[in-house]
Amino acid sequence: MSNINVEELVEAYLAIRTERDRILKEYESADAELKKDMSELEAMMLGVCNEVNADSIKTSHGTVMRRLNERYICNDWDGFREFVLENQVVDLLEKRIHQSNFKQFFTEHEDEGLPPGVSVMREYGVSVRKSS
Repeated sequence: MSNINVEELVEAYLAIRTERDRILKEYESADAELKKDMSELEAMMLGVCNEVNADSIKTSHGTVMRRLNERYICNDWDGFREFVLENQVVDLLEKRIHQSNFKQFFTEHEDEGLPPGVSVMREYGVSVRKSS
């Protein structure tokens, strides 16, 4: 084994992780407050746009633009899946593999190999647990 002191590596690693956690909590707290303030201002600006029925309002500091956000939500996945298959519109779905479902499927069908177009990437990493 090399001259690397694993005890010191773990101590340094845990110290850095603790400091990152502290900094992240500070940042998230400050960021949440700023997001809250921005949301309140956005609501007031939207109110002004609605009041004067304007899609945009130009000021000397910038332009406020009212926009309509749309998001599609599925309440019946079985029905939607049937629709997608019947109409051959798989492009309505996002292109990604559900990792844990695929891992379970592949474990059960490992002798058949990977499906076409799928490969697996494996790499080692480490995790460090603090002593109790």
